[in-house]
Amino acid sequence: MSSPITSYEQACAEHELNIPEHYNFGFDCIDVWADDPSRLAFIALDAKGEEVARHSFARLRDDSNRLANALLDLGAAPGDLAFVMIPRVPAWYQVMVGCCKAGIVAMPGTNLLMPKDIVYRINRAGARIAIVTAQAAERVDEIRDQCPTLELLVVVGGPRAGWHDYESCLSAASPQFDRARVPATRRDDLMLIYFTSGTTAMPKMVPRDHGYALAHAITGRYWMDLREGEVHWTLSDTGWAKAAWGLLFGPWQMGAVNVLIDAPGFDADLHLRLIDRLQVRTFCAPPTVYRMFAQLDLSPYELRGLRHSMSAGEPLNPEVIKVWQEATGGLIYDGYGQTETINIVGNFPFMAVRPGSMGRPVPGVTVDVVDDDGERVADDTIGHIAVRLTDPWPAGLFHGYWQDEEATAKVFRNGWYYTGDTATRDADGYFWLVGRSDDIISSAGYRISPFEVESTLLEHPAVVESAVVGVPDALRGQIVKAFVVLAAGHTASDALAAEIQEFVKTNTAPYKYPREIEFRDTLPKTISGKIQRVQLRQESA
Repeated sequence: MSSPITSYEQACAEHELNIPEHYNFGFDCIDVWADDPSRLAFIALDAKGEEVARHSFARLRDDSNRLANALLDLGAAPGDLAFVMIPRVPAWYQVMVGCCKAGIVAMPGTNLLMPKDIVYRINRAGARIAIVTAQAAERVDEIRDQCPTLELLVVVGGPRAGWHDYESCLSAASPQFDRARVPATRRDDLMLIYFTSGTTAMPKMVPRDHGYALAHAITGRYWMDLREGEVHWTLSDTGWAKAAWGLLFGPWQMGAVNVLIDAPGFDADLHLRLIDRLQVRTFCAPPTVYRMFAQLDLSPYELRGLRHSMSAGEPLNPEVIKVWQEATGGLIYDGYGQTETINIVGNFPFMAVRPGSMGRPVPGVTVDVVDDDGERVADDTIGHIAVRLTDPWPAGLFHGYWQDEEATAKVFRNGWYYTGDTATRDADGYFWLVGRSDDIISSAGYRISPFEVESTLLEHPAVVESAVVGVPDALRGQIVKAFVVLAAGHTASDALAAEIQEFVKTNTAPYKYPREIEFRDTLPKTISGKIQRVQLRQESA
């Protein structure tokens, strides 16, 4: 997977990825790069953007070996589940890779989790181990007596009563790891468990096997366009599956250098300055970040060194993409996938981008738009985004939710994995997102995509963020309602609402305009940053 790609057809024709029967990301990727002691793995920064250290793959190999040895010495065993709650600091990398080597199943959690979230995750999984920072340890201690399976506690950042001190454990452990201590991991052995965002129910558990790590070579090569030795920066909380995509597996499968900044908040000015200072060549951020950037005057920043920019989570709106292109000289390439998959649809640098489109299926995975019976829908017809179940199993696709046959049966049917998202497909194979299956608005016989209305709303200079839902209406079945966050310098008023409504009527099909507009200071979002339209629908019912 190394020849230059000049077309989508070439990428599909030449694609090849063989996942061997036995695979372990720690040994078969990290330790291989570590053979060159000078090869850089990541740059660690503090909250002010000051450089803390540059970590080589060789150093990461040794640190992860120490962690693996330390856990086994403390009584952990392959197959144990470990709740992990560590922010963007080097310990997160050491733990994730070290657990992989030891055969311990890491369950990363976002650093926003509260005690009730933590107790749910630990008990739902039957986790035996917790590896967390001091702040998170306080929350674990609050619910410790509610977690009967939890036995081994490790705290990062200093000693704590009742906990093993992470730094002391590492310093006492050997930097060499005897692989005979644990059975060799197979590609279908459990490696990670992620929890979905849970916008409509309690979070589901998504098991990921060792082959998943290698499958992200597809993500890293095609959509992310990563190159060996170049600096890559993905903005993601370490508890999201997006961190696996852009902070862990994708970049290091390709030998790229990651940026890891220990900043709990988001400073747009700092991030923009760091892109130049660190010579970042590829950059990935959620849509919210690009929207924030688009509100600034970007002319003082040197952003032309960026070779490739990406976004995922929700499709970006054309106006934001235009602003970023003017500042950087490049487009923002939208990519689509889920906790349950790798990148499966995307805009790739080797093909023409159609603004507003999700792009085309990634080489190596069969993705299509199908109906409820698994039949391929006609072009320009709304259907379900689905992954064809093949033999061998599609690269990076999970096999089902953890101990939840009912949820698994809902998504695996008719020979497909149904993502729960809907789209249309044009005659050239480009996908166009409509929304979550339950987000589509049916009004007076029209089927309306919330995203289409939101895209138009964001073209209005007064609107910085929006969410559109359908609300019940006696005459039309549903009407379109928009929740709008205003840009600086604009004040909510009936006159402004009327102006925005007229703007939407003028700039898209009139039947799509929001008959109701509610101004908000913020929009409800999941911990992974996705707008919770289900909550807005419930509030408006």
